Amino acid sequence: MSVSITAPAMDAALRLRLQPSALEVIDESYQHAGHVGADDSGVGTHFRIRIACPAFDGKSRVARHRLVYDALQDFIDQGVHAIAIEVL
Repeated sequence: MSVSITAPAMDAALRLRLQPSALEVIDESYQHAGHVGADDSGVGTHFRIRIACPAFDGKSRVARHRLVYDALQDFIDQGVHAIAIEVL
């Protein structure tokens, strides 16, 4: 499945899948120009996710991150190189 790799598209996928109480998706690709996994466009390769979610309650850090990665798997499959996750 081809998806548009944008912060709003990732935001929508996370909201649909995890129903977070707080969420911010930031495309930081421009900061990684010339790094491994970056392309010349400056968008769509490196993201920061700040998220609070009731589904995280009682789960380990690894389990919380796994939930986020699972929700974003289509984006990862399409070329997202890095996702920094900050659980609020």
